[in-house]
Formats: sequence, structure tokens, C-alpha cells
Amino acid sequence: MKADRSLLNGSAALLVLSLLASEDMYGYQMIAQLEERSDHTFSMKEGTLYPILHNLEKEKAVTSYEKEAPTGRMRKYYHITKGGLRLLEDKKQEWTAFSQAVNAVLAGTAPALA
Repeated sequence: MKADRSLLNGSAALLVLSLLASEDMYGYQMIAQLEERSDHTFSMKEGTLYPILHNLEKEKAVTSYEKEAPTGRMRKYYHITKGGLRLLEDKKQEWTAFSQAVNAVLAGTAPALA
């Protein structure tokens, strides 16, 4: 089942940072990994991904560099910084609190206080 695009938009930076926490990647690789890891639930277009990456670069959460691919063409890779890892942890905590609150509403219960 495809997720509502508005749900993906609110968590896109979290997902991108999470992908980059495991290894440096280029754009198409991130798109493919996101689809694979989410069992094709999330599908991100280049027009969505690159503005997110540019914003993360402005925030110094990621850096980029070019590297030659086995085909001989140059690819732009993205690398998560120490600041990006801290941002990822903050976003994970935000997501956990948010999802617990949503699940509590869906279940009709009050969430446990941290």
C-alpha cells in the first residue's frame, strides 16, 4: 500500500538522514533504498529528494562530494556529518513521541508519560 504523500513529506528528512547514517549515497541510490527498505511503501521523486538534500547541506547536516562511478561518469554522493547524526537522533525522538501519540489516539488510550 502506498503511503499518503503528506505523511512522507513530514518525515522525509528523517528518512534521508537515516539512509545516510548507514553509508554515503547518491540520489538515485537513496530513492531505490527508500523503496526497498519500505517494501515499496515510500516512493520519493528526484524533485522531492534534492530540495531536502540541499536544505540538509545548508544546515550542515550533510556534505556532498563527487566520485567516479564504475561506468566512468561522475556521481554526487552525500555524507552525513556529526551534526547530521545529532539531528537524526532528535528527529527519531520527535517521530517516536509523535507516533506514540497517534497510536494512543487510535487505540483510545492516553500515552504513557516519559
